[in-house]
Amino acid sequence: MINITDSAQDYLAELLKKQDCEGIAVRIFILDAGTPKAETCISFCRPGESQDSDEVRQYPAFNAYIEQRSIPFLKDAIVDYAKDAMGGQLTIKAPNSRLPQINDDSTIHDRVNYILYNEINPSLAAHGGVVTLEEIFEDSIAVLKFGGGCQGCGMVDVTLKEGVEKTLLEQIPQLTEVRDITDHTNRDNAYFK
Repeated sequence: MINITDSAQDYLAELLKKQDCEGIAVRIFILDAGTPKAETCISFCRPGESQDSDEVRQYPAFNAYIEQRSIPFLKDAIVDYAKDAMGGQLTIKAPNSRLPQINDDSTIHDRVNYILYNEINPSLAAHGGVVTLEEIFEDSIAVLKFGGGCQGCGMVDVTLKEGVEKTLLEQIPQLTEVRDITDHTNRDNAYFK
């Protein structure tokens, strides 16, 4: 899984010490894991802010909480710190963060993102459109947001019902509904007006 180099451990330990908070740790997670927008993050984690499902890794000077659903995407990841003329820079390299990693145990969130980025968005791109997952509501409702040529498009209802929703409900039986929260009053970039 993730490797935090000795220099990065020293740097993080110094940062944590400056927080003057007993038991403070770091938390490592990936936003939008398995998608082209994936972003690997390290944040402070005060006592009580970790999740029960987080995996805990103990280092000599601190603990690191690793988000459970990010673990497969953190394979071969490296956190490093290199000193430079400006002081130094903490870098995170997670080569698997953007790779889809879908299996029977994947969350609904990950499965929806996989379908959006690998099946639906390539089709929408022909019209300059894109759709993203905003949230999974009540564990069975996918809340989506359209952008680009889909925002304000006169055919968005057909795209949603006959394309996106149909595809998602067929491939992910746990989903019961797909909702669109896009403000379609802005029609500046709409493909069909």
